[in-house]
Amino acid sequence: MDTISVNKFRENLKRFVEQVTTQHLPIKVTRRAGEDFVVVSAEDWEREQETLYVLQNTELMKQIATSTGTHSNRKGYKPTTGELDEITGI
Repeated sequence: MDTISVNKFRENLKRFVEQVTTQHLPIKVTRRAGEDFVVVSAEDWEREQETLYVLQNTELMKQIATSTGTHSNRKGYKPTTGELDEITGI
């Protein structure tokens, strides 16, 4: 993550916003008299929030672990050809 001063951020706001949204790299902005802050794209922020939700949801994590186990052992649910066609839109 790049770190820049608030003055540099202010002077080059458009360029940094473009960088954050297109390259999906957050920028840490430092301030002399205050807390630093991080600039991230809305898309990246939402993705991070969803990840945190999943990781903090113990029931969902148990379901994922169970599903991973059954998939690894090839004992999971096998959809019919019709169901596969519906899923893939064929």
